[in-house]
Amino acid sequence: MHTLFISDLHLAPERPQITDQFLRFISDTAPGAAALYILGDLFEYWVGDDDLEDPLNGIVSGALTALATANTKVFLMRGNRDVLMGADFAARCHAVLLDDPLLVDLYGTPTLLTHGDALCTDDVDYQRFRVYARAPENQAKFLAQPLAARREQMLGLRAQSEASKQQKTESVMDVAPAAVEELLRRHGYPRLIHGHTHRPAHHLHTVDGHTCERRVLSDWYETGGYLRCDATGCSALPA
Repeated sequence: MHTLFISDLHLAPERPQITDQFLRFISDTAPGAAALYILGDLFEYWVGDDDLEDPLNGIVSGALTALATANTKVFLMRGNRDVLMGADFAARCHAVLLDDPLLVDLYGTPTLLTHGDALCTDDVDYQRFRVYARAPENQAKFLAQPLAARREQMLGLRAQSEASKQQKTESVMDVAPAAVEELLRRHGYPRLIHGHTHRPAHHLHTVDGHTCERRVLSDWYETGGYLRCDATGCSALPA
């Protein structure tokens, strides 16, 4: 028995090689796992579950459906890029849409799952936008627009985001240690698995005398990676 974790694939039409790698992972590596958890930013952007004609959306949902119907449970968590992903898309994938954060029992080890962007509290501008983007009234207003208008706005937001990153230090865009410690404390000192920062690593935190493991997932910008966990622990592997 083992479980797989991935995040930050940022699938997009302009990066077909990563889509191909993801499809190989789904067909060759993921089968046989008890579950696959996708912890946010599966897509580079998401304009709504009604974007049914996008070929990439259909390819991805079809691959995940095939995996789920072959007895590997599929779990989806929203990231900052695909925060508008909803229950309709999850249903098309035969997947379960997860809350963020979520505490699970992973082979006897309490494990907290999160995308990770909420931990980057030193990036004050981003945290302000995060609150705005997750407000139900703002999401409803955006989704009420025609698909073409939504795509145009989302592409503009992507460009703004990339420009903003050039003005920020690496440390500001990483998780804040105090935020990590507070999250671990609040949930009873579990193991923590997250993505978002694109800094794959294995950290140990000592919080109130408790040693907590933190696993940061790999992004898939150049080549992918995943975390494989079983009763003996977790290992980071190339996709």
